Amino acid sequence: MRILLSNDDGVHAPGLALLEKIARQFSDDIFVVAPESDQSGVAHSLSLTDPLRIREISPRHFAVRGTPTDCVIVAVRKLMDRPPDLVLSGVNNGQNVAEDVTYSGTIAAAMEGALLGIPSIALSQAYDFFSGRREGHWDCVEAHAASVLRRLIAAGVPQNVLMNVNFPPCPAEDVKGVAITVQGRRSADLMYVEDRRDGRGNPYHWIAFRRADFTPEAGTDLEALEKRLISITPLKLDLTDHPTVTTLASIFEVET
Repeated sequence: MRILLSNDDGVHAPGLALLEKIARQFSDDIFVVAPESDQSGVAHSLSLTDPLRIREISPRHFAVRGTPTDCVIVAVRKLMDRPPDLVLSGVNNGQNVAEDVTYSGTIAAAMEGALLGIPSIALSQAYDFFSGRREGHWDCVEAHAASVLRRLIAAGVPQNVLMNVNFPPCPAEDVKGVAITVQGRRSADLMYVEDRRDGRGNPYHWIAFRRADFTPEAGTDLEALEKRLISITPLKLDLTDHPTVTTLASIFEVET
């Protein structure tokens, strides 16, 4: 089995090195193609107005000055003599749940793999953002990822679907199990714009986050992580809201 690894935290991120270690339990036929620098939050963006520069770090290990989406395309269309059988993206330092999936470069790399017809799985290790901790419990994903991947690979990843796997923010021994979840949604009050001034008194701004008082809905990825469960959410490439299609079709029906 040939496996392509990518991420959005950058080619030297500890989560990517850990993912390679996990992937080698399944195969030695591995390519690593990841962004030269941190691309968190770039979502499914393409570099259309800037050239892509590729740097070979070591055999089958490449850094791309571009987005996670660029990396997967470059890997499949240029660097590999044949497509991979599996794309693994991550392991992201921080969860990718709820609305995160629309911003995440980690998800985007797996999404691009799915668009290219390759079974694709995104992996993220959550940490408690508001506790001051800025790194996940890597032992958690290291202990549990291989088992989760083995079962997902055996089950098969459907066409036009990617698997979003999130590991809870706790040590490996505290994980309570696995939950198959739906995408949740946080409070809209979580994000705000923080105003600051530089040393010359000129204003600048940061997009920032704060605690919000809300209870995750049952069955969601957010609830699973809160309960110290590994969350697995199948995500579809088709974003069409089919019930609304039916409603609008009746409203705009043309008489003949």
